[in-house]
Amino acid sequence: MSEQARNQIRRGEPSSYATRDDFINVFNEERNELYQLSLLLTGDHEKAERCLVAGIENCVNQNRVFKEWARSWAKRIIVENAIRELKPRPSIRSSSSVATVFSHREELSGSGGHFEVDAVLGLGDFERFVFVMSVLEHYSQHECALLLGCSVVEIRESRLHALEQLASSGQTVSFAL
Repeated sequence: MSEQARNQIRRGEPSSYATRDDFINVFNEERNELYQLSLLLTGDHEKAERCLVAGIENCVNQNRVFKEWARSWAKRIIVENAIRELKPRPSIRSSSSVATVFSHREELSGSGGHFEVDAVLGLGDFERFVFVMSVLEHYSQHECALLLGCSVVEIRESRLHALEQLASSGQTVSFAL
């Protein structure tokens, strides 16, 4: 905690930084959305749960972020935990070995289309990360490349491949690439 933050607390002034309670509120209010994000990234209920729990712990214990950024920071931590958990790497061919973990046909909304959870979970790890991050969470291609440790070209190719796979699975996809 900075000296300025300590002085604000002593004077009874509200802090501009998110507190432990702010993050607890975010995780209570956004639990389902954050879990779904974690599940879409990891493709596995156990891994999703581990990423979510680690995200809560990380946010509550290391909260040097402005209050206004608490929600987006919580999502970012979930994404980073999932990346550490799976270590997705670009591949020449997508490995669609992810088991379907939903028996119902729940839909996700992207900016211009709807996607079934099963279809997204059927993508290879790297393509799934790129799709979720760039299409559903609106990360830039550059930001995806930085977080995933690859080139923007690999992100662009994987995004296109993911959209093609979703389109071939019967999804109606209409995105500007």
